Amino acid sequence: MESLTIQAIGLMSGTSLDGLDICCATFQKSNDQWAFKIDCSKAYSYSDELKEKLGNKAQQMSAIEFVTFHSEYGKFLGKRVNDFMKEFHVKPDIIASHGHTIFHKPEKQIMFQIGDGAAIAAETHIPTVSDFRRLDIMLGGQGAPLVPIGDRLLFGAYDYCLNLGGFSNISFESQGKRIAFDISPVNYVINHYCRQIGLEFDKDGEIARSGNIHQPLLDELNSIKFYQQPGPKSLGREWVETFIYPILVKYNLPLKDTLRTFYEHAAYQISRITKGGNLLITGGGAFNLFLVERIEELTACRIVIPDRQIIEYKEALIFAFLGALYWNNEPNCLASVTGAPFDNIGGMLFKMNHSR
Repeated sequence: MESLTIQAIGLMSGTSLDGLDICCATFQKSNDQWAFKIDCSKAYSYSDELKEKLGNKAQQMSAIEFVTFHSEYGKFLGKRVNDFMKEFHVKPDIIASHGHTIFHKPEKQIMFQIGDGAAIAAETHIPTVSDFRRLDIMLGGQGAPLVPIGDRLLFGAYDYCLNLGGFSNISFESQGKRIAFDISPVNYVINHYCRQIGLEFDKDGEIARSGNIHQPLLDELNSIKFYQQPGPKSLGREWVETFIYPILVKYNLPLKDTLRTFYEHAAYQISRITKGGNLLITGGGAFNLFLVERIEELTACRIVIPDRQIIEYKEALIFAFLGALYWNNEPNCLASVTGAPFDNIGGMLFKMNHSR
């Protein structure tokens, strides 16, 4: 079979508001097997004003303000991609943009990732795919997580692929199907509390390490009904604000004890899913030494921490891959993961008849 080569740029903006990750990778398909090489990657930080808008402010905007911000943020993304392409001298076949999640209520078939793909295409003159989740949600799926198809096709050597970002999510094979779901909040909550004392994050988990577990709080967190539900299931900021923050506020503990207890909660929920084997950990939480220690202690898995580029850019890499799958007319969303009735090719393509 003739091999196929596609170069794609992936854009990822996570719920932890760390900034924009851009990854350019070359994907090659030969004999029904996909392989990849990361060509270049870079992270772009957000201004405080943009963080505020992407945080809670966008949800409170009027319709015209929201649509305007959707276009403005899309142009911002396109300009960052132009900077990236100029710096690294690349011109990909396709751009795949996750956008930034503002609403995620799959039970009501409501979701929105802000960042207009048309604006990205107009700025870059590169075919751009965005809005990857909408079709799956309209089909009755969760629209999330989307990364597991990349876990299966690019990282299939590992028993479990765990991402520690704003939320923890995991994927693994079970009876010939890829199973994946969100487990619990992680950095979304940790960073929220760190910002209260002027820090962006808990470096190496040192604040939490200095605290003590408050058992009643831990028990109440672990008793939340979501954790007893089978997958597919997914989480969003609304869920945290409804179910997590009120519990943490109620106990009013010192910050270090709140974080220590929350770390234990997050690690315990991960341990409930895994059953030995090797566990690949990526996402910003992979740099949190104390959190990884607690996961290693509570699970029966051999922890694998990949090189820094994979840790930091795996989600952007896989969104580039989702774009490559779209370009090749292959499913990029798995029904076994989202609960939709069938696999689908999610995304909306914006493409001009000329290139620059």
